[in-house]
Amino acid sequence: MSDRQTHFGFKQVAEEDKASHVAGVFSSVAEKYDVMNDLMSLGLHRLWKKFAIQISGVKAGERVLDVAGGTADLSRAFARRVGEFSKTGGQVWLTDINNAMLKVGRDRMLDEGMLMPAAQCDAEKLPFPDNYFDCVTVAFGLRNMTHKERALAEMQRVLRPGGRLLVLEFSKIWQPLAGAYDVYSFKLLPWLGNKVAGDENSYRYLAESIRMHPDQEALRILMEQAGLEKVEYFNLTAGVVALHRGYKL
Repeated sequence: MSDRQTHFGFKQVAEEDKASHVAGVFSSVAEKYDVMNDLMSLGLHRLWKKFAIQISGVKAGERVLDVAGGTADLSRAFARRVGEFSKTGGQVWLTDINNAMLKVGRDRMLDEGMLMPAAQCDAEKLPFPDNYFDCVTVAFGLRNMTHKERALAEMQRVLRPGGRLLVLEFSKIWQPLAGAYDVYSFKLLPWLGNKVAGDENSYRYLAESIRMHPDQEALRILMEQAGLEKVEYFNLTAGVVALHRGYKL
């Protein structure tokens, strides 16, 4: 057993234990995840994801990997873009390490008549061949991963040359708004979690995990260290969220 520590929100836990702690959070909130997203962001998460889809440039016939795809918001949108496999050869894989989240996403795809592959897997050990996907996305999942650098390297590995990685994640807000954002994050958010999802602690963790995540520039550097090039980012809603895009050349 390793004695190496990592953060779980503001707490320190053993590296090998973080994944199980995160699993507990998302197993708890899976059924109310989308409702809470709408409440927490006042519906803005839908616009953030729509922007990511536009920036992705995904078109008919391409292969897309949605890492930590959870309830399949991005997967379903990408599926409409790439078209049916039998007609275009397009393919979208929904993946998540958490079975409860993956089940919600898979059921939503089936409810919309989308027959797309789904796989429970660890982003740090993706079960896909090298140079396979045209686009890899991870939305609001990277900050929960124990070794972000390993996960980014894996995403880079499975991209084909010319492919792009999109990371949509909470980031560092514009400084004049930081005080108000702290009140929202540490007072209102746990209260909402308690009232709507019956889980105050999980939403306190989510607020803490945002503060521990690399800011815009730090994440850009991590992506470059993982082998991605031409990395750029777009601040959304005053930096509450940032979309990073990098290419495998």
